[in-house]
Amino acid sequence: MSTQSHSRPNYHTLIVGAGFSGIGAAIKLDQAGFTDYLVVEAGDGVGGTWYWNTYPGIAVDIPSFSYQYSFEQSPDWTRTYAPGHELRAYAEHCVDKYGIRSRIRFNTKVIAADFDDEHRLWRVQTDPGGEITARFLISASGVLTVPKLPDIDGVDSFDGATMHTARWNHNEDLTGKRVGIIGTGASAVQVIPEIAPIVSHLTVFQRTPIWCFPKLDVPLPAPVRWALRIPGGRPLHRFFSQALIEATFPIAAHYFKLFPLARWMAASGRRYLRQQVKDPAVREQLTPQYAVGCKRPGFHNSYLSTFNRENVRLVTEPIDKITPTAVATTDGDNHEIDVLVLATGFSVMDTDNVPTYAVAGSGGRSLSRFWDEHRLQAYEGVSVPGYPNFFTVFGPYGYVGSSYFALIETQTHHIVRCLRRARRNDATRVEVTEEANARYFAEVMRRRYRQVFWQDSCRRANSYYFDKNGDVPLRPTTTVEAYWRSRHFDLDNYRFSA
Repeated sequence: MSTQSHSRPNYHTLIVGAGFSGIGAAIKLDQAGFTDYLVVEAGDGVGGTWYWNTYPGIAVDIPSFSYQYSFEQSPDWTRTYAPGHELRAYAEHCVDKYGIRSRIRFNTKVIAADFDDEHRLWRVQTDPGGEITARFLISASGVLTVPKLPDIDGVDSFDGATMHTARWNHNEDLTGKRVGIIGTGASAVQVIPEIAPIVSHLTVFQRTPIWCFPKLDVPLPAPVRWALRIPGGRPLHRFFSQALIEATFPIAAHYFKLFPLARWMAASGRRYLRQQVKDPAVREQLTPQYAVGCKRPGFHNSYLSTFNRENVRLVTEPIDKITPTAVATTDGDNHEIDVLVLATGFSVMDTDNVPTYAVAGSGGRSLSRFWDEHRLQAYEGVSVPGYPNFFTVFGPYGYVGSSYFALIETQTHHIVRCLRRARRNDATRVEVTEEANARYFAEVMRRRYRQVFWQDSCRRANSYYFDKNGDVPLRPTTTVEAYWRSRHFDLDNYRFSA
């Protein structure tokens, strides 16, 4: 077989993941004229996080008006914070409206991706299906899909039903059962108020309390939804929604030294605790000992008050082990349960989880090893030197902390600009330079001093924002700046070669 035939890949671009990142990338590729692509998805449906996570009470924690593509704004949300099933329906709507479904290969898990230097393409191993080759590879696998299991002795020995919130078993009826839930993060905040009224007893095992704030979650009546359909209605709602989000995370977190809004939020959080929790001892246990912003907060209107129920117990003693019938804590108590729920989140900043498969770049160099040796980094959160023709939507120092959809649109615009230059230059290899990556990494390091994360109390937060090097790989800017840079970064920061 000739070298020329070897160098012709199956597809121009392979997108890994059919969540909102993958859907957004596919739409933008189509609009730019790059129609020769394939999306591979491990599940049998679209939606990513909203496909895998179906636990009771699941909903978005930023306003629905912002949690959608700017170019495809839905007038059909039933609440200010959409429930999970509506977000999955929105994903289904988008793949059908934009004609993507026929180019998605479902039930296909990516195992590994290796760059072929000689033929300038990616060889991607899938299960099932074997090898797929593509000139360019876009990682859109997200970070809220692979469950993180707790490192607790005996977690596999429990005889009753066990389920992670990210893999909820709807065939397991919790009515009248003794349930133990490990974790009090964002998922637990939504699950606990939903299941507490139906179980006989709920034991909540807390390692670190979460800051919880009230949520302006109200139904959107028909007149409001009608108003969203009139000219200017949706953009206006989106503007005010985006302004709220920008103030409460990107500005509050990344410009803390200039605008210490998080200190005001702490006072508000303590006041809300006093209003919601009757027992002073329980209230003290639920009070975080770290500053607001160190860890992802919760937003819920009945999470805290659930601990007033007689059938709910909060346990803060560390877990010693799990036995076939109980969760044993270090104080000698055995908390007998029928069902064990693991609300232990995801491996968000784990170098083996971003992306969710092994990547070997030029010369066979492992991406996870590169990050282990040099810390998490990527030029504008998209590209890493030594990994040609590889782009990631959720890369280190790409996400500012606002809507994921703002991230998706920013990063896909960056990627499409690179692909357009490659098309103009007939380039088959596109790679960010080491110098450009080093400049960007130095810049985010210089700017991070003003972030909220570097308060002393953050060491007590057990926050997934922090990686194993103690870094927080969030872009220390506003959404507007990230948007601007995706449209104005110097394309000469990449090498394009035929």
